[in-house]
Amino acid sequence: MTIVIENAHVVTVSGDEYPGGHIVVDGDRITAVGPGPAPPAEGAERIDGTGCVATPGLVNAHHHLYQWATQGLATDRTLPEWLTALYGPWSKMDAEVVAGAATAGLAWLAKSGCTTASDQHYLFPSGRGDLLAAEIDAAREVGVRFHPCRGSMDRGESDGGLPPDEAVEDIDTILAETEAAIDRYHDPSPGSMLRVAVAPNAPFTVTRDLLVRSAELARAKGVRLHTHLAETGDEVEHIREQFGMTPAEYMDSLGWLGPDVWFAHCVHLRDPDVKRLAETRTGTAHCPSSNARLGDGIAPVAHLLRAGAIVGLGVDGSASAELVPLAGEMRQAIYMQRARYGPAALSARRALEMATLGGARCLGRADELGTLEPGRLADVALWRVDGFRAAIDDPVVALAFGGTAPLERLLVGGRTIVDGDALVTVPQDEAGRRGADAHRRLMRLAEESP
Repeated sequence: MTIVIENAHVVTVSGDEYPGGHIVVDGDRITAVGPGPAPPAEGAERIDGTGCVATPGLVNAHHHLYQWATQGLATDRTLPEWLTALYGPWSKMDAEVVAGAATAGLAWLAKSGCTTASDQHYLFPSGRGDLLAAEIDAAREVGVRFHPCRGSMDRGESDGGLPPDEAVEDIDTILAETEAAIDRYHDPSPGSMLRVAVAPNAPFTVTRDLLVRSAELARAKGVRLHTHLAETGDEVEHIREQFGMTPAEYMDSLGWLGPDVWFAHCVHLRDPDVKRLAETRTGTAHCPSSNARLGDGIAPVAHLLRAGAIVGLGVDGSASAELVPLAGEMRQAIYMQRARYGPAALSARRALEMATLGGARCLGRADELGTLEPGRLADVALWRVDGFRAAIDDPVVALAFGGTAPLERLLVGGRTIVDGDALVTVPQDEAGRRGADAHRRLMRLAEESP
């Protein structure tokens, strides 16, 4: 199937923009991008992009899909207080809860221009079904490219950790289940719709041994590594008291910095940490709304970018950033960086680059995703910037500053996922209902369990 998008303002992200330009898609790949009308293509579906800006599909570099089921709870707590309040309900979730939450969460992401999503799922209560399979099935149904991260925690309350003991696993189980997930699901082939990463939760909920052995497993299997880092000042103090280092220095000492690693948050970094992340090509998933909602602070993204570090965007868990669209994180990132560092801290185009190519770099997919170029995967977002947005002459500013624009079309590997601002793979009302049902089921399970 050939699709031709024409008369759109095409933003390649790799350096070129074409007002009134075109994109040609053949199968799952882009075959042509350029100015003016598209060349003739017999039998092609032609999409008139007048009034639209075309960008690469957005890449969500960090999420917790199961948290859709606990939105609106513990709304005025710090991160440790919020976690303490929610670990109980989370430890009761089952595969049905995860399936409904993941369907709603991924549908919401697609509606905000996301074509590739990563998800760190780190709670696996015993006897609750195959939770990882539940979210993978949801991603297939919605139609987005998916990077599930098999997370883990092995340090419960009895070992000085924050989560209850029922929410953690022993290290041998974690490593065996993680390896099994990689063997079963990870697809390293070009154009892959499904790749798995290894993702212990955070330095304060896992042991040193788990971090070291997880890195060994990931590298033996050729997959990526992911975890939270330096999200709160409390975490910084905890790591300093235990190990006499910053969180970044601690992870560096364990072999956890490098081009196959990306961290979430990185709010509290010192200048040497920033420099080291840049030197090692370690990625950061910036989650501005979640960091603001929990009062964690503002990540030094402007400094990371200036140092040459890799930075993508993530919406984080739906329970710490309720109904946040990935497209909206561009504006939030711009505003938060400018609030801290001044009006030149982050531009609209740099924010768009973070939301596309930056996220692709975090996930190790920059050779296929994140830009609109011939040979790249046909993950394309076509946004309407006419109507009320037409008063803004610069379409990229209209997109990044103006809130989430309606999607005229969203393609994932050349397949239409959103058409006329409506999800076409799963009915939108159905996706929303499944998310609400997941919430009600989890609340009932939490009340019924001792």
